[in-house]
Amino acid sequence: MKFEHLIEINDPLNPLIDRLSREQLWRGLVLRAETPMDFVPHLDNCSILERDEQTMTRELRYGDLVVRDKVTLEPLKKVTYHVPLQKGIPESRLTMTIEEPEPDILFVRFVYDDGASEEQDTAEAFYNDFRKSAYKESDIDTIRTIREMAEAGRLGE
Repeated sequence: MKFEHLIEINDPLNPLIDRLSREQLWRGLVLRAETPMDFVPHLDNCSILERDEQTMTRELRYGDLVVRDKVTLEPLKKVTYHVPLQKGIPESRLTMTIEEPEPDILFVRFVYDDGASEEQDTAEAFYNDFRKSAYKESDIDTIRTIREMAEAGRLGE
């Protein structure tokens, strides 16, 4: 299943929403990778196993389920999560890209790809609709959490 959507961050027509800078938004997306328990309610633990300037390998625990992934950071632009094939879990990828079509008009594009073929997507269309809805809600929650962190001063100016 391939699925993507945009979430608007700064709406110049809505003065009730606090404006986020690109740097604040970036720091929030990085925190989602570094401290995912702040963003993912059913995650029991996250350990960063390896880390350098642009990548981290993590181990995520959801009860008895353990998932390893690799996160790649392109500063102020993109965060990519790659889950390799492992113990019954298919390979998948999530990319979060900051887009700025005009100065201070920010969006985040969320792109999901589970590597399924078109035939598989057609066969699982009913379930994929539920997954798409769940992904979108999770992404809305991610942006809401980033906004809360910014309001609390956790993301700087």
